[in-house]
Amino acid sequence: MAVNPYISSKRYETFSYLPAFTPEQVRNQIAYAISQGWNPAVEYAHPDDQADHYWHMWGLPMFGEDSVDVVLSEIEACHRAFPSYVVRFVAYDNYTQSQGLAFVVHRG
Repeated sequence: MAVNPYISSKRYETFSYLPAFTPEQVRNQIAYAISQGWNPAVEYAHPDDQADHYWHMWGLPMFGEDSVDVVLSEIEACHRAFPSYVVRFVAYDNYTQSQGLAFVVHRG
């Protein structure tokens, strides 16, 4: 019986039980979050600390940002600055005052 590599890895965020998103799927998820009026943000954490500590925020949330390309460029800038860290996209919902969506983009 073959072992699924996704079952043996740690699970974090909304889509962590699925295979890693393709760049187009990441773009579509960010576009969806923006279309809902949610505020995008980028966070990062060391792979050993991602379950035990708060994640570090890359800058401030991008309040009112409506460009997927701007968000993607911030995700890539964070990944370039911390290539061995886990980087995730978070979308904050002003209405419910909570996260509307969060998923890991780079697993470190």
